[in-house]
Order: sequence, then structure tokens, then C-alpha cells
Amino acid sequence: MKKKGIVLFTILTLCYIGVHAQETDLTRVSFDNINLSYPGLEKTNQLFTTGKYEDAAKELLSYYRKKSKAKAPDFSNSEKPADLSKPIDKATQEMADKALFHQFQPHKGYGYFDYGQDINWQMWPVKDNEVRWQLHRVKWWQALALVYHATADEKYAKEWIYQYSDWARKNPLGLSKDNDRFVWRPLEVSDRVQSLPPTFSLFVNSPNFSPAFLMEFLKSYHQQADYLSENFAEKGNHRLFEAQRTLFAGVSFPEFKNSQRWRQTGITVLNTEIKKQVYADGMQFELSPIYHVAAIDIFLKAYSSAQRVNLEKEFPQSYVQTVENMIMAVISITLPDYNTPMFGDSWLTDKKFRMSQFASWSKVFPANKAIKFFATDGKEGQAPNFLSNALSNSGFYTFRTGWDKNATVMVLKSSPPGEFHAQPDNGTFELFVKGRNFTPDAGVFVYSGDDAIMKQRNWYRQTRIHSTLTLDNQNMVITKAQQNKWETGKNLDILTYTNPSYAELNHQRSVLFINQKYFLVIDRAIGKATGNLGVHWQLKEDSKPVVDQSKNRVYTTYGDGNNLLIQSLNSDKITLTEEEGKVSYVYNKELSRPAFAFEKLKKDDKTQNFVSIVYPYHGEKAPSISIKENAGNDFEKGNINISLIINEKKQDIKTTLN
Repeated sequence: MKKKGIVLFTILTLCYIGVHAQETDLTRVSFDNINLSYPGLEKTNQLFTTGKYEDAAKELLSYYRKKSKAKAPDFSNSEKPADLSKPIDKATQEMADKALFHQFQPHKGYGYFDYGQDINWQMWPVKDNEVRWQLHRVKWWQALALVYHATADEKYAKEWIYQYSDWARKNPLGLSKDNDRFVWRPLEVSDRVQSLPPTFSLFVNSPNFSPAFLMEFLKSYHQQADYLSENFAEKGNHRLFEAQRTLFAGVSFPEFKNSQRWRQTGITVLNTEIKKQVYADGMQFELSPIYHVAAIDIFLKAYSSAQRVNLEKEFPQSYVQTVENMIMAVISITLPDYNTPMFGDSWLTDKKFRMSQFASWSKVFPANKAIKFFATDGKEGQAPNFLSNALSNSGFYTFRTGWDKNATVMVLKSSPPGEFHAQPDNGTFELFVKGRNFTPDAGVFVYSGDDAIMKQRNWYRQTRIHSTLTLDNQNMVITKAQQNKWETGKNLDILTYTNPSYAELNHQRSVLFINQKYFLVIDRAIGKATGNLGVHWQLKEDSKPVVDQSKNRVYTTYGDGNNLLIQSLNSDKITLTEEEGKVSYVYNKELSRPAFAFEKLKKDDKTQNFVSIVYPYHGEKAPSISIKENAGNDFEKGNINISLIINEKKQDIKTTLN
């Protein structure tokens, strides 16, 4: 026998002995949480009534085994529903096999960690809070279940039974404040409550799944679901997740005495929160596109769970209409590659996965042709009946030429205050042209942890690493933008907003989308504050830009000819400064990228203006662009009368910004 096999055999043997050593005698109290009057539990109740507790547990196990064979495991609430008809993928197989050796990957941003033969559930290998929190989401338990279902190899069942008992024994509620902070944080409890029902269904027919372990599992699950139902987060997406999963617990285990209360609690909270957390324009109030999409799935998963037990009428029609509005908000800010901008705590999304989300939403809203359009990559349904669009309540503005992959799309954020997942970034934007995102937002990198982790997180939260204006490179104090103008037309779309970014300094930004081709960006620093002003820009990591100090311009050099010029058109003195730039497309991974700023001093209470052009073009040579102010042009009053000379061709622009 190879060394690896000997080690595995030893671990599994110890696990098997450990599991059976932990089993305790069953008593009347063992059934306290079970509603023995529930249909199908008649024999269990009869044995219980006569004091035959071991036999009652055997009968209850028989009931759950029959139930699992009559109905497929319910993955409807899972983050990525499993398909039992498909072969096990390599990642799932690896996760299950490594779990046999107690090598776990709590977070995808990191690799696998060895938690020891005698599992150390308190181990914290990287001082990122997410690593320790997500350890207790025990994602690999479902991997063990899926591989067991595919192979019928009992080593996976034995290991899960061992790990579950070991985890429950070593992590009781109240073990310590520190342990409770991670193990019993309601979000982690909700994650387990959601993932355990299908895992349970896949393992329950194992010959190693004893009646005593069944009672241990049910006691533990009940404690977690009951605790969750009484300890929701005060606000935000956590509260949504927790309510949805409490409802799911009540639907998954209707045999519990408290299941009806769990269902009703979840429904009540979600009906309340959807009114609090969703703006009239459809965006969720944390202002992170990724968490907005998560909120859609939460609301619909809850509705689906309620349908299973004929409780969908507990959700009013306004609930369903709000979710549809949320989906249309996603469509409004979706880029041609199916990603949404990485504003706040966000990251890139796989197109196939996002399409599968649209497909699931389309089933709920079959009459919505725009959702069908996105679910089928444009093959069915109809493109939305709008292009440039304003989500004015949440402050997400989209300039758009079309719905095909070669469209020009800019999404800009100028919002009210956001919650935890938002950043001080009003004015930042992403620009997508002919299949390329030229200016991806910075992303998030990491969430929370020790001082070193927080330093990394806070770097990505700086205002100066977003495409907006700063004073002395400091973070803006307030994100509370007011829309001054939103107007769309055949050849000109205009957005003007004002944000009280700093004490005694307002930032007013106007974006003019001209001829559905290029953008003129006018920034005004208004107020008594003095200091160094900077308008910041960031480019994609592979753009290899030319930095032309003499003309205050920067332009990309992509070999396919799809390029972008950003140039200052100020007539007063402007300094072009190169800056440190980074972008994080996935958690705990970052890339260096070009970044720069147009800067000048504000010495008094006079308003200072920046006039910049963002010009997509095709070819190797950047266009020659200059500006002429015509009679009556007054940036101060918002009266625009200018001429842009682009490669010797004149474009007159006359409009008002307010």
C-alpha cells in the first residue's frame, strides 16, 4: 500500500472510531424538536410513545431515506445549483479528495490549508477574516456529498459524518467570544442552514448514517436554524441572506416544531426589507452591482421556497414587481461582455454563469422579452427599448449606443451614501468600446482582517484610485450626489451632478456623450477650500499607453487598433502626473496598471475647472484635438458654446449643463 493510501486509511479508521465513540444513548429529550404528529411520522410517534427511543430513531431514519428517494435533493437555494446528471468536475473532485486529509480551502482567494489529523477548527492560517469565517461555511461538505453520490464510495460518507460530529462537538455556541464571532456569526450559520439539506439528502442512505447520528444531526441543525431566526443582522444583504435561508430551513425540514415559525419569520423580514433596501429605480442600497445581483437571487429563491409549500401569496404583488425592476436595473448597467462595473466591492463574473442567472429569472418573468434576450445571448426575446438610461435614485448612469458586443457603453456612478460595500468614489466610471473595457474600476481585493489586511483593503477604497476629482488626494468625505441634469438626444446625451465631496468644496461633473462616439468631461471644483486638485484616470493593465506630457494627453497602443485617448483641453496650466495604479478582478489577486491625473492648485475661493476629452478611436495614431471657446461660453454658469477641432474637422457644441 502506498504511503498516501496508508495515511488515508489511518485517518478514515480513526474517523470511524471517533464517530461511533461520540454517539450517545437516545432518550425522550432527543425528540423534543420533532413534531411527531407530522404526516408520515405515525410509526415513529408510536414507538416514541411506548418509550422505544432507539427504534423510534430507526423509524425516523427510514422516513428520511424514503423521503430522499422520492424527491431529488433541493439545490434551488445553492449559490451554484448542482446537476447530478453531469460528471463530477475536477475542482469538486479535488475538494472532496483533499477534505479526506483535512485539507480545506475556505476561500477561493487562497489555496488549501492543512487543518490537521485532529481538525483544528480555530486555526487561522491567514489573518483575513473571510478565511476564518468561510471555514465555517464548510463548502467542501457538499463536494463530499456530490462525489459520494457519483461513486458510492463510503469513505466520503464516513468522512462527512466524522467531520460533522467533530465540528459540532468542537464549536458549541458559547465556547468563547472569539469562536462565536466566527462560527456563530448569523451569515455563516445561514450558509450552513442552506447547504446542509441537499448534503443531508445525498448522505442519508449511507449504511454509515446511523439513527444516533441522525438525531445528532437534527439536534444540531435545529439549533442553528432556531438561532439564526432570532439573530438576523440589523441591515444589509446579510439580513436578506439570513431571512431567505431561515425560510428555506422551514421548507426543507417541515418535521421540526419550529419550522412554521421559521418560514413565517423569513417571509415577514423579506417583505419588510425589500421596501427598505431597494430604491425606486431598482438598485439595492449597498450600491455594489455584485451584491445587487445577489439580492435579486435572494428574493427569488425565497419566493421559490414559498411556492413549494403554497405560501407564495404571503408575498404581495409589489414584491415580485420590485424584483423585476431590480433585474431591469442590472440590464441597464450591464456591459457587452455581461459584466457589471466593479464599483465598490465587486469583481468580474463569468458570462455563462450570468446567462444562467438571467435564464432562471426569465422563468419567473416569461413575459419580459428583455430578460429573455439576455438569457439567450440575444437569440430570443427582444433588446431593451432604451439605450442611454438614468437610475437617478441610486445614481447609476449609462451612456449606450446599442446592445451588441461592439457597442460603446459608459456606466458612471454618482450616488447617495452607500453601505459597507460602497466606496467614496462618486464620479467613477467604466468605459467599454468594441469589446474592450478601457477603464475598469479598481475592485475590492480583500474585505477585512488584521492591520496588514485592512491596509490592503483601504488602498482600494481610496478616492484617488477612482476616475474622479480629489482635493489633496484625500478621500471624499461625503457621497451624496444631486442630479442637476439628465437629458438624452439624437447626437448628445448630458449628465450633470454635484457632490459635496469635501468640507467647503463641491465637485460638479458634467459628461457630454457626443455623436454617440466620444465624451467631453467638465469638472468644476466649487467652494472656499484650497489645495491641490486632481482629476484621476485609470486604464486597463495591458493598454501600454503613451504619456505625452507636452500635450497633456495619454493614449493606448493596442495592436488591433481599438484605442482610447484621454486629453486635458484646459487653457490654463495643468500638470499631467503618472500615479500608482492597480486593479483586482478576483479576490486577493491584483495587477499593476497605468494611472494618471490632471492636476492644478486651487489657491482661493474661485471655482476651478477641468475640461477633458475621452475619445475612442481606431488606428495607431492618436487624433489631434483642440478646443475653442466661442462667444457666450461660460463654464461657471453652465452655458456651453465651444468648438472641438478633431483632426482639423470642427464640431460645434452648444448646450446648457444645468
